Amino acid sequence: MRVLLSTFGSRGDVEPMVALGASLIAQGAEAIVSAPPDQEFIDLFVRADVPFAPAFYSVRQWITDKAKPSAPSDFGKLAAEVMAGQHAALDVLAKGCDVIVATGLFPSTAAAQAVAEKRGIRFLHTNYCPVYLPSTHHRPALWQSRPFPPGVTDPRALWDHNAETMNLLFGAALNAHRSTLGLRALANVRDHVQGDRPLLASDSIIWLWQPTDLCHPAQTGAWVLPDARPLPDDLLAFLDAGDPPVYAGFGSMAIQDSADAARTAIEAIRGHGRRAVIARGWANLALIDGEDDCFITGDINQQALFPRVAAVIHHGGAGTTTAAARAGAPQVIVPQVADQPHWAARIAALGIGAAHAGAIATPASLSEALAIALAPETRTRAAEIARQMSTDGADIAADLLLSAPSGPR
Repeated sequence: MRVLLSTFGSRGDVEPMVALGASLIAQGAEAIVSAPPDQEFIDLFVRADVPFAPAFYSVRQWITDKAKPSAPSDFGKLAAEVMAGQHAALDVLAKGCDVIVATGLFPSTAAAQAVAEKRGIRFLHTNYCPVYLPSTHHRPALWQSRPFPPGVTDPRALWDHNAETMNLLFGAALNAHRSTLGLRALANVRDHVQGDRPLLASDSIIWLWQPTDLCHPAQTGAWVLPDARPLPDDLLAFLDAGDPPVYAGFGSMAIQDSADAARTAIEAIRGHGRRAVIARGWANLALIDGEDDCFITGDINQQALFPRVAAVIHHGGAGTTTAAARAGAPQVIVPQVADQPHWAARIAALGIGAAHAGAIATPASLSEALAIALAPETRTRAAEIARQMSTDGADIAADLLLSAPSGPR
């Protein structure tokens, strides 16, 4: 079987697809992953020995050059550009494939679905968080440009509103794109692209999918790429020189005032008498002074680092949330966008960390949340949850793909 995996998004979108590609190859399938041609992503493919094909654009360059629509018409134009660019990149790769699996920004997954539909091959949409899948048990993630109707709390009604929102944002661009391919126009772009049986690549211990008549995903567990990289010698020396530090990093979030974010984190951590490991990330965080109680790092093996820290302060991406939970490290989530507030709520409800109220922290507010994470009962609970989490989500997903019949779905 030949499988094309497609994503256009940040590190949290790309790395799980590399993990799935590695599992497919280990089980004897042919797999290739199309992802943004950013160097940090290419390094992942080299490390995992998984074939890589470039998506239509560098995602970091796209964010800098393109992702700043100032009006609805700009948003539609941007979506159309992504669809056209991704379709051109994927259509060539799809020749001879039996199935396409796609995740990432909606216009890119819509393009992948259109490629599969036009070629008559099977398509599976993937989500890393349940909040993006219609359910009577939870509300959808909020689109800031179109708030929920006042007073409406019923999940079914809010998911109808979500479908309307996605039609308004993407419907014209997607139907225009489909028209050029000779495909029928869609009345509900969300449900057509996601399908009724998407893959849900998230851990069921952190957030178990509950049956509903609105959607029927296959929850496989998170797709985790094993990382055998050793920690740098200077970081190991720092870890060995004192009590476990607190890690702070915001991954692919380009926080507006990175100097304030770093200062806030360091002051809150020092306020608890702890040392700090600060990850630069896309926000390019930096140390605020020359004291020896803080260490700055770039891309690092979280699987090796997180078991050695007292707590993890982060943005709440699915990947970092899962990595910290698997390591048994208490968490403080300062959610910025998208699914991050929902992950924050989940880790707080599980008792394995704290959800910061809002995207902008002060030393006082972050210190208050960190106190919860550093409490002994939180670490005990985090260790308990870690022991229950699965480690074979990518293998389960690969099994599902390889055992299912090919052809449209």
